[in-house]
Amino acid sequence: MRAWPLLKMNELTGASLFMSDVAQNSPLLAYHARTKHRFEAFAEGPGQLDWDAQPDPFRRYPGAPRLELPLSADHFERPYGALTSADRPTVAPDLNSLGALLELSFGISAWKSWGPNRWALRCNPSSGNLHPVEAYVLGAGLPGLPDGLHHYDPKDHLLEGRALRPADGTRWLAIGLSSVMWREAWKYGERAFRYCQLDVGHAMGALAYAAALLGWSITPLRVPGNTLTSLLGLDRPDDFPPSRFAFTETEEAEILLYVQAPGLAQPPAELDAWLADAVWQGMPSQVDPAPGYRWPVIGQAATASRMLRSTDKNLDFPDYPALPAHPSRSGAAQIIRQRRSGQRFDPKASLDKAAFYRLLDATLPRPLAPFFAQEAVPAILLLLFVLRVDGLPSGLYCLPRTPEAAAALPGLFADGDDRFAGQALVADSDPDCPAHLGLRLLAPLGLQEMQRLARALSCHQDIASTSAFSLGMLGDFSGVAEDGYAYRQLLREAGLIGQALYLEAEAAGVRGTGIGCFFDDPVHQAFAINNPRWQSVYHFTVGTPVVDERIETGPPYPHRNPAHHPAENP
Repeated sequence: MRAWPLLKMNELTGASLFMSDVAQNSPLLAYHARTKHRFEAFAEGPGQLDWDAQPDPFRRYPGAPRLELPLSADHFERPYGALTSADRPTVAPDLNSLGALLELSFGISAWKSWGPNRWALRCNPSSGNLHPVEAYVLGAGLPGLPDGLHHYDPKDHLLEGRALRPADGTRWLAIGLSSVMWREAWKYGERAFRYCQLDVGHAMGALAYAAALLGWSITPLRVPGNTLTSLLGLDRPDDFPPSRFAFTETEEAEILLYVQAPGLAQPPAELDAWLADAVWQGMPSQVDPAPGYRWPVIGQAATASRMLRSTDKNLDFPDYPALPAHPSRSGAAQIIRQRRSGQRFDPKASLDKAAFYRLLDATLPRPLAPFFAQEAVPAILLLLFVLRVDGLPSGLYCLPRTPEAAAALPGLFADGDDRFAGQALVADSDPDCPAHLGLRLLAPLGLQEMQRLARALSCHQDIASTSAFSLGMLGDFSGVAEDGYAYRQLLREAGLIGQALYLEAEAAGVRGTGIGCFFDDPVHQAFAINNPRWQSVYHFTVGTPVVDERIETGPPYPHRNPAHHPAENP
């Protein structure tokens, strides 16, 4: 079997050259091209790290009134399959259920320690466990919660009242997300804006799953960036004064999602005026007093990708069959809390074929968690490196995810490249494969060659080759030049897919890991992609974890006992 070609050092494909030409007229395409990793060089980043000088992963607002939230998620425990069921019993919105929503989306899931080192894990994943995403609660008429804007403190599971106002008789609830981009830039340099958007997507997915446990759903609100910045109090000059180091403290307003639950209405139309008479309290704690680097291109990408105006877009999902009930007997809250990123995988372990198909099925966009948090028409397909799945040949596969992407596949691969001439629908040869998946075998390859290829393309990381399978997410960039916000939407969709894979892997008894480091253009060449419309945005891998027994695990909130407030067990 002939060796699969990889992009050689200093070699550019036609698509790469074309992408460079197009990027001259688009700051975001230029940013994406600039921050690609290549075999000969990584994207610009710090030369070394001082972990004792890591930015503070927890922001607080000293001086703001604090409202301790109940640790109530166990009150609402349901089987894991309930998260993706269209028939979900609903829970009344109050302080108890709000506590569960935030606990299972942004709260701490465990403390880890190794020798003198101790660090927190959270329910929402983050690149490098750096956690740029901050969460804010806005609402009115919720029992026990003062009307106004509150900042969520995940370390102590409480709300800090940033801007409180008199009750006006309305009842609604929304969650705002922002990014402290310096937390990622400190480690990852110029590529950090990408990772922040992936993390926002993961956070949206985590919120969607936590809402589903309560029988709720969340819907993105199309709020322009400057309006959301003011609404979250992120442009207040006394709180965020301009200085030469202001970039370390700045929070980038990302998205506002409103909660659909019994008795709650949509937020008021004039949100920008809602806090006009509110009393602002508290000052933001410092993230990093002495940064050693600065990456101006990150701020430029943020500016170029902000939503400029509110627009209404109808999001129609493909008509896929309902996701089958999951066979796992584990509880949903249990799966959410135990989610981890695998650090090592057992190269001798394989994945059951049925579990593999279920994992892929869960990535298809349906009007269920996590994809009811989706902002735009699905625009990502999956390129799969199948290594050790029982009953399937190792090789390169493709999952289009939508009928539109399946129809576009003939124009995806380079003309004249015969490597994928024999591609076939897996369902045609395997009756166990759901036909609606549209899964295609592009080329069977030997296991060793697949290991070499998967490892090389994911920055030579073993986790991509010792797993059962890994994948690359390929995004449709056709709208980015005209609408900069589409760039954020693409990366966030990748984060949503990653969150689905994380939880489905845990439910299947294996483990997933998001991979932000990959060689962009070599991925394109390995799959004979010569159309610059499609760009690699995120990688992921799933396998049987090898747990490091030297690392100890502790409870998430050891200083608190779960508060058993009155609540009906569903």
